[in-house]
Amino acid sequence: MQRKHYDAEHEAFGEAFRAFADKAIVPNYMDWERAGITPREVFTEAGKSGFLGMQVPEQYGGGGVDDFRFNQILDEQVALAGITGSGLGITLHNDTCLPYFLTYCNDEQSQRWLPGIVSGELITAIAMTEPGAGSDLSGIRTSAKLDGNGGTPGSEGVAAGGTYVVNGSKTFITNGINADLVVTAVRTGADKHKGMSLLILERGMDGFERGRNLDKLGMHSQDTAELSFTDVRVPVANLLGAEGEGFAQLVKKLPQERMSIAVSAVAEAQAAFQNTLRYVQDRKAFGTTIGSFQNTKFVLAEIATEIDVAQAFIDRCVDRLNDGELDVADAAKAKWWCTELQGRVIDRCLQLHGGYGYMTEYPVSRAYADARVTRIYGGTTEIMKGVVSKSLGL
Repeated sequence: MQRKHYDAEHEAFGEAFRAFADKAIVPNYMDWERAGITPREVFTEAGKSGFLGMQVPEQYGGGGVDDFRFNQILDEQVALAGITGSGLGITLHNDTCLPYFLTYCNDEQSQRWLPGIVSGELITAIAMTEPGAGSDLSGIRTSAKLDGNGGTPGSEGVAAGGTYVVNGSKTFITNGINADLVVTAVRTGADKHKGMSLLILERGMDGFERGRNLDKLGMHSQDTAELSFTDVRVPVANLLGAEGEGFAQLVKKLPQERMSIAVSAVAEAQAAFQNTLRYVQDRKAFGTTIGSFQNTKFVLAEIATEIDVAQAFIDRCVDRLNDGELDVADAAKAKWWCTELQGRVIDRCLQLHGGYGYMTEYPVSRAYADARVTRIYGGTTEIMKGVVSKSLGL
């Protein structure tokens, strides 16, 4: 189905990013997959080319355009270029981390951090998950205790003094090795929800240590780390918003994160479908192309239909996100449905490749491994169904 979702400006932006990716990422991608990390220079090059911080106000060097369709078309091009591992770092930086800075930074914080986020000199990450607390955000134990005076947290003049002492650990943190600024969920009070706050921990702070770059099933060029905090002294000036607002801040921003995952899931399914369509038209068996077999035709017809249906829903959700009307339940629907679709489509595409689909030199093999985690991060399928059922009054 022909989409009428993008304007000419979006299309030009997508084409420009694809050209950037083909030049700066694709030729080196497999080397980075083997190394387990994407070089920091990729972020600075992306920043120079205008592919970071599109929504950041121009006064801080950003594009000044609050339109998630630019993020969406960039995410789609990441999938079509076959650079999921490297592209995820950029996607996380733009789609998931940046909104916290845009919404909750005060003027001083904006001046301090936003220009570097746009240029790629300050790479971002978000640290919620802990070894003992995954999907249950209210269960985090990393603590931040106020030490010193300087006013009440969140009040005028608090930046002049006061320090939080942070202790705890986080795990499965995307961009964890490369990150300079980590939006960190910490416990500042006993209440499960109102006792949570968001602090920005910065590279180089004493006691802030990065563990190993985790060895994963897929997305190998995307660094994923364990973080530990031992008496890390964080100035109160690094508090996002007011103390105790962290849980509400996370809940407010999770729908965009889940939409980003859903967008990429459909795009990855589309990329696998296109690669498979080309493959079955070339690959021969029993004296003819395997694309001529009835089973192949029916499988690809089903996939094409499912992708078109999902894409229509995603585009509508993005429009609602732009209008500030996307609710938690619809974002959850998009996240669980599209990631399950991604896994189902890529599995069927790999099957049509036969033995070659199991070889890592074929994109469908890497896509298969990369896809598995999308049903877990950002909220598992089971958690998403719980969110949807709650909206039904159940």
